This record gives sequence, C-alpha cells and structure tokens, in this order.
Amino acid sequence: MAFSPSFTQAQLPFKVKRTGLCYRFSECMRMNKRSIFAFRSVNKQLFVGQTEKLGTKLSTEWSFPRRPIASIHPNLGRAVDCRVYASCLPSSQLAASVFTFGTVAVLPFYTLMVAAPKAELTKKLMESSIPYIMLGLLYAYILYLSWTPDTLRLMFSSKNWLPELSAIAKLFSSEMTLASAWIHLLAVDLFAARQVFHDGLQDNVETRHSVSLCLLFCPVGVLAHFITKALTSRVKQQIH
Repeated sequence: MAFSPSFTQAQLPFKVKRTGLCYRFSECMRMNKRSIFAFRSVNKQLFVGQTEKLGTKLSTEWSFPRRPIASIHPNLGRAVDCRVYASCLPSSQLAASVFTFGTVAVLPFYTLMVAAPKAELTKKLMESSIPYIMLGLLYAYILYLSWTPDTLRLMFSSKNWLPELSAIAKLFSSEMTLASAWIHLLAVDLFAARQVFHDGLQDNVETRHSVSLCLLFCPVGVLAHFITKALTSRVKQQIH
C-alpha cells in the first residue's frame, strides 16, 4: 500500500509520452529508489523507537523477578531494624530510670549530713538500715537483668582467673551493666559516708567536707576524714 503512489507516477510518463522513453523510465526508477530508501529509513527509525519504548515498558512494568525483590527486601530490613530497636529500647529506658532514681534517692541523706549533722532527724535516718536494703534490692534486680552467659567469662578471662581491664571494659559496654555498677557505687559510698558521719559524731570531729567528698570521690572522702581526725586529735592534745 505504501509503494503504490510511486509506481503510478512512474507509469504516467510512459503511457502519455513515448519520446525519450528510456530516459524518462530510468529517471522515474531513480526517483522511486530514493523514495523507497527514504521510506525504509523512516520506518526503521519508527520501528526501533517503538521497540525501545516497548522494551522499557516491559522492563519497568512486567519485570516480575525484579520488582518483588526490590520491594520486599527493604521492607524486611526495616522490619528487622524496628524489632531490634523495640527490643533494646525498654532496657535503655530502664537503665536510665534506675540511674536517675538511685542518684536522687541518696541526695537527701547527704544533704542532711552536711546541712544538719547534729539534728535528731539526721541521726535517726542515718541509723536506719532501710536505705541500704532498698539499694541492695535494686542492685540485685538490675544485676539480674544485666547478667549474661558471658559475664563470668569476661570477669575472669585470664588464665589465673583474674579480671583483665579489656574484658571489664567490654563488660561495661552495656547500659544495664553500667546502671548496676552505678547503684553499687551509690550504696557503698553512702555506707562509707554514714561510717564517717558516725565516727565524727563519736569523736567530735568535723565531717561535712569528708561526707561531701564521699558523695563524689568516696576513697578521697574517707582519706580526708582520717586526716581531719588525726589533725583534730593533735590540736586537742596541744590544747590540753
């Protein structure tokens, strides 16, 4: 159907004018060849363009083996991340809550020992064992939550069953373990501060600075108390 116009144009001069038949016939054939080649090139470009569009459409819309993989794997990855984050979030919140609660719970006792060391309320509170029982129970609970099968192996990792610094650092990489260690320190520091407080009341020695140091640097506070006690005893001997 596409070549019929070219052939009709070639036959008209052949029928109407018979002079110069060979010349007109050859000229018409050359024109027909050029038009045929041009038509073929146009059809080829259209065909290639349609084929590329069709291939792109098929690859984007009908690529069944690729699309499920691209759409499923990221969702699974995000789901796993959400599950891991959800499993770690309660432990982190609990560790932070225990850390804050333990710190706030011991502050009133230090405040009373420093601000009113000779008050009856301070003496009664510091003679009570309830704060240490509560801290001990809290520490046991956090220790239970932070305990893992590798805890003992990390604590006694050397051949001589002695702790190693690198193993202890790895052990305290967990927030729950750090929270349990913090409660441990608060209980021991408060107990040491109470001993300093009672010893100062018994020997009439100033303990405010020593108790304050026990809150932050317990061994330094105990050392400061012994130094203060020795200096106080020497001054009393010189007076008498």
